Amino acid sequence: MEEKTTTIEMFYTLTCPNCRTFEKMIKDILPDFGEKFHFKKTLASSPVGYLKTLKLGIHSVPTVLIENKIVFRSVPAREELIKQLNQYFNN
Repeated sequence: MEEKTTTIEMFYTLTCPNCRTFEKMIKDILPDFGEKFHFKKTLASSPVGYLKTLKLGIHSVPTVLIENKIVFRSVPAREELIKQLNQYFNN
């Protein structure tokens, strides 16, 4: 039986220092979860990113979605991020 991979999507811009902070944190944490999560980045100013930000009501970066639901609109504390990720496997 194949395990489902949960998608984490971060909306970012090229000049966003907090986006780089979040990306580093998530890349440090995700190896602890094995293959359970897939991390992807979406450039908010790209044509596709822009349309998605309008559709989802994203006005600031970083905005982080898990399974297409907004979970963070800024960089969370490390512990808060881990707690949120754990919720996807403890239900």
